[in-house]
Amino acid sequence: MPITLDKKLAAIDILRKENIFVMDSERAETQAIRPLQILVVNLMPKKQNTEVQLLRHLANTPLQLQVDFLYMASHHSKNTSSDYLKTFYKTFAAVEEKRYDGMIVTGAPVETLPFKEVDYWDELSKIFEWSKTHVYSTLHLCWGAQAGIYYHYGIDKHPLPEKLSGIYEQSINQDSSNPMLQGFDDVYKCPHSRYTTTHPKDVTASSDLEILAQSPVVGVSIASTPDLRQIYSFGHLEYSRDTLAQEYKRDLRAGLGPIMPVNYFPNDDPSQEPRMVWNLAASTFFSNWINYAVYQETPYDLQRLREGVPFHGYL
Repeated sequence: MPITLDKKLAAIDILRKENIFVMDSERAETQAIRPLQILVVNLMPKKQNTEVQLLRHLANTPLQLQVDFLYMASHHSKNTSSDYLKTFYKTFAAVEEKRYDGMIVTGAPVETLPFKEVDYWDELSKIFEWSKTHVYSTLHLCWGAQAGIYYHYGIDKHPLPEKLSGIYEQSINQDSSNPMLQGFDDVYKCPHSRYTTTHPKDVTASSDLEILAQSPVVGVSIASTPDLRQIYSFGHLEYSRDTLAQEYKRDLRAGLGPIMPVNYFPNDDPSQEPRMVWNLAASTFFSNWINYAVYQETPYDLQRLREGVPFHGYL
């Protein structure tokens, strides 16, 4: 089954060239089924790149998804035109009365700032609070994970001595029966790109979250509430093959003296194409979220989120 998008969204052409099944909204309206409602809070500067990265994995499911994109009205975007945002994105005010099966909160290049100094923190905090009653399962990515775990549990991030950039191995919690780990190998690889980290001891001491994957280098990689209503992924499994390369070259041009992403370029040679070694883990992760955290748990009637009726699955 396809993912349903506005037929003018630029990502549609890219996804179709990759043989990923997408359906425009006009065709989807002729099908007598209830698609899963997904909201993507896109905090990344280059929003079109992030759209493709996420939709590539969300479309890899037998379910039909209806995806809305949301931007921060309290933030001025320097990399995405206002016309594009007005055409393809919604504001929180426009979706505040809606309910969603799932929500994704992306990363953002603001992690060196204290959370409350981020110019859209108040708006994002309202979304986090709203999600408790209007979203069944929320997936937080990278800085979105740090922001979410800080808002919900008061767990702060910690600065690293240098940027964590590259492809790193993480080990899963083999004692866990959490369905988010279904199909994962004991060790998997994932891109990370950040200046701060979340310590496992902070998570275990201050929350009911289960740590699903971690490593001594990256800290907590994936954590989840027992009911899968909140999932935190501190890496970038959604990244494309060349995303870290683009970030590295951007920082070189800006004169920032970045470290070369580790375990990324063959022979540490930036002129060579990076190897894609995390795609299977990424596909497994996003498919598990859609299947186990959203589809099998969310109520068929989303109004039940508001009414507080116990959940008994999708059907």
